[in-house]
This record gives sequence, structure tokens and C-alpha cells, in this order.
Amino acid sequence: MSETTASLRSKIIGARDIQSVVRTMKAVAASSIGQYEKSVSALADYYRTVELGLGVCMRESRLDPLITERQKQTVPSAIGAVVFGSNQGLVGRFNDVVADYAINTLAALTAKPAIWAVGDRVHARMTDAGMPLLGVFTVPHSVKAITPLVGQILMESEAHRSRTEIVELHLFYNRPTSGPVYAPVSQRLLPLDENWRRNLAVLDWPTGNLPEVIGNGNTTLRALIREYLFVSLFRACAESLASENASRLAAMQRADKNIDELLVNLNRTYHRLRQSGIDEELFDVISGFEALSLK
Repeated sequence: MSETTASLRSKIIGARDIQSVVRTMKAVAASSIGQYEKSVSALADYYRTVELGLGVCMRESRLDPLITERQKQTVPSAIGAVVFGSNQGLVGRFNDVVADYAINTLAALTAKPAIWAVGDRVHARMTDAGMPLLGVFTVPHSVKAITPLVGQILMESEAHRSRTEIVELHLFYNRPTSGPVYAPVSQRLLPLDENWRRNLAVLDWPTGNLPEVIGNGNTTLRALIREYLFVSLFRACAESLASENASRLAAMQRADKNIDELLVNLNRTYHRLRQSGIDEELFDVISGFEALSLK
């Protein structure tokens, strides 16, 4: 079907409208990346501080019973997992990458997985793969909204751990690497077992003066463990959001470039067709004038 100037003009207007939306989304993604990257950077120092405090506590043998009580069941019948994705699309393969990584990692484990999805898109991806899902959480829209989500995840996981035999909790999320590039990673958050204690106990203290726990060591340890669980979930969510917006920014940049190329082609075709129409009208006028002149 041949194009007309009217149809081409309509396509050009539509492409410009879409480009306006794409550029708006690109600006929103670029501004969102900044707040999440700042959050991740601030969390890195706080996470290190919590780890150092836990390392000091783990060096004291009188605190061991608090850790070993988490190891009563060594072979879990089910493994809990939290997979961070997105609610919205236009993020490239962001959800597919983390979902495939989680599916392959959980398939290698012996226990049956039980999964919480953060985001409708990754929830749908995990459902299509036939993975057993316990529920879905809404992706936070800002840094302030991450804290309530972390509280919900901790309450849900603790409720299932008290009712069922889920003693392990794994986190799966995309972590920013450089620019728009990200990579899927995982972290075993629970249980707090002997291996976890041993790894923390060997952490080097940054100065030559090793601190000691004053007062009730178990109280201090429990407070640090709560902070450890909170900051681990917060960091996973913040890094996932930073990766999501980086992926969306890259997708919008590609879309913007493609629309620019499309507009160039449409405008070229439009002007060529319009000039062709003008030439035909001029030839008709000239032919009519010559015919009248001969008469």
C-alpha cells in the first residue's frame, strides 16, 4: 500500500509524541538512579560497621549458644527466597536475568523452594516457570518506601519460619556493575549458622586496638543481628532499584535513538513524496497551458 502525505504526517506526529514520552521516562530514570546510588553508597559504610560489630561479638565464646540455636534443623524441607524485580516494563531483560538466575540456583539445591517475588513482572516470570510462590510485594517507588517493604519481608519470612520448616532465606537481585550494566547476585541471609559466625569472627579490625563488648553481650548481639538483617534486605532492594532504573535508562536511550532514525526516514519520505506531488501539479499546469496555447 502506497503512502500518502497525510498518512506520513500522521506517523510523524505519532512518533514525536512517543519520543516525548520516552524522553520523559529517560529523565525520570536518570534522576531516580542518583537517589538509589547514593543510598547504596551510604549503606556500604553502615553495612561494614555492622559486620565489624558482629565480628567482635563472635569472638566471644559465651555468645555461641545464640548462634547454635539457629542450627537445630540442618536439612531444611523448604528454602525461602526473595526475588527482586520490577512492577513496570521497558527495562530490557532486567526481570528475565534475575528470574533465570534464581531458577537455576534454586534448582541446584536439594530442598523445595518457596518464593516471594518483589514486583509483578518478576512474579509473572516465576509463575510461567512453574515456581512455587508464597506472595508478591510491591516495588518501592522511592528510598523512603524501602523501609516498609523490608519490614513486610521480615515479618512474612519469620511467620513462615515459625509455622513451617523454612529455615533458610536467600535473596536474589540485580547489582549495578558499571553504567547501564548489572549482574544477578544472591545472598543467603538465614540461617545464622556456624559458618556465618566463623566468617565474621575472622574480620580484621581497622585499628590495632580491638574493642570489647560491654554489658550484656547477648543483647548487643541481638541488636546487631537485627541491623544486619535489615541492612542486607535494604541494600538488596536499593541495588535492585538502581539496576532497574539503569536498565530502563539504557532502554529509553535506545528507543530515543531509534525514533530519531525513524523520524529522519519518515521526514525524508514525506518531503520526497510532497515534492513529487508538487512536480506532478506543475507538469499538469504546464501541459494545460501548452494545450491552450496551441489552440
